[in-house]
Amino acid sequence: MSVNPNGPMAYGDEDVSSGSADGANTMDGHNKRPSGTPAGSGRKRGRKATGDAIVDAMLEIAAASKLRAAAIMKNTWANMDDIDLQLDEMELAAAAAGYYYFNSLTRQPPLASSNGKGSFMTQVLDGPHELCREMFRMDKHVFHKLCSILRQRGLLRDTCGVMIEEQLAIFLNIIGHNERNRVIQERFQHSGETISRYFNNVLKSIKSLSREFLQPAPETTSPEILCSRRLHPYFKNCIGVIDGMHIPAHVPAKDQSRFRNKKGFLSQNVLAACTFDLQFIFIYPGWEGSAADSRVLRAVLDDPNQNFPHTPEGKYYLVDNGYINMEGFIAPYPGVRYHLHEFRGANKLPRTARELFNHRHSYLRNAIQKSFDTLKRRFPILKVATQYGFQIQRDIVIAACVLHNFVRREERNDWLFASVEAVAAVEEETSDFDAQPDIMQLGSSVQEEIAFSLRESMAAAMWNDFVITWDEW
Repeated sequence: MSVNPNGPMAYGDEDVSSGSADGANTMDGHNKRPSGTPAGSGRKRGRKATGDAIVDAMLEIAAASKLRAAAIMKNTWANMDDIDLQLDEMELAAAAAGYYYFNSLTRQPPLASSNGKGSFMTQVLDGPHELCREMFRMDKHVFHKLCSILRQRGLLRDTCGVMIEEQLAIFLNIIGHNERNRVIQERFQHSGETISRYFNNVLKSIKSLSREFLQPAPETTSPEILCSRRLHPYFKNCIGVIDGMHIPAHVPAKDQSRFRNKKGFLSQNVLAACTFDLQFIFIYPGWEGSAADSRVLRAVLDDPNQNFPHTPEGKYYLVDNGYINMEGFIAPYPGVRYHLHEFRGANKLPRTARELFNHRHSYLRNAIQKSFDTLKRRFPILKVATQYGFQIQRDIVIAACVLHNFVRREERNDWLFASVEAVAAVEEETSDFDAQPDIMQLGSSVQEEIAFSLRESMAAAMWNDFVITWDEW
């Protein structure tokens, strides 16, 4: 039985990890000080004196207990060494308790409160650009633009002491670093409940932008194809790439067998479609890791409520061998070398039309691997199985893709996109999940014949040009 990925979304106040509730809040101390006494020195002396008094009191209790035990021993045959050992342990426990309480009084938070001049938000937004990129996973102007959108549309609102900027920063710190709730508490000086509440609020707000930022690809030929002699005019009708992305998942024990993928770890299979500009146009998370890619695609195509972007007549997506070669979805030739690394070395030149087609198909389809790589590098929470409920795990994937597209639109020179685009090819993480398509999900014979004929004509055209020119393949 499969998990229904279309169930209602749940936005409970959950923590980032199971250890988020540990530890008490730092005690501030509110003892009044005489006028004219420096605040820092008076408070420090008061706390130290209080701690010393507590430790002394503990030790006196232990000593009194020892005297009482000695008096009892005069009338018993117990072993005095055992009693001394127990009392020594009591003294150590009393001293440790006093020391712990003393530290809780004197310990200072690493950062000032959220309203202070030295707050974390001030440090990041007034600091160097690199710090904002590291902590918020985007440039400052992109961060402020996103805050402005959330504020103007009423998706978030400023609250007493927590502005929208800080709410968004909390969310970005969690998904951008996979931080525990306790770490975020210390960083932003808020309670665990406050951190959890704002995380869920921002997650819901970002997800609500998905229809705006996950848009169908334009029907015109992509500039990445139009400007390449290797790809144009052969792939002029290609509008995007489709593939599955496996995200580590945390699920109950009763569901683990269904979520265990072919590599042996628990994951959710996420169907994704992207443009050659590395922007996502469709995301369908939540399928169990054992589900074949072709099965997930078929479920999407059969369900109009999923709003899969319509494929215009004559247009198509590129898919790998985990899918059926059918009308609207062109797969490579099976049994023919395909991956880019297979064309390196002494035998790098293609020997047949099918090999040439597969090489260029792989080169063009590498766009979705670059998109996946950029997404996971920006939001490392997608690389681990978080302790959230499964609905929240699904929503995080959608929100991450929305933010991915937003950054791409607002900052073309984003450092993460630039680093990935500079690499000729990104090694595929999921190429061996589905060596063959699911035979139970075949397309109609007519659809397959149309796709086969189109693939044959494309391969023949590019092979003829390749044989004549030989200058670029």
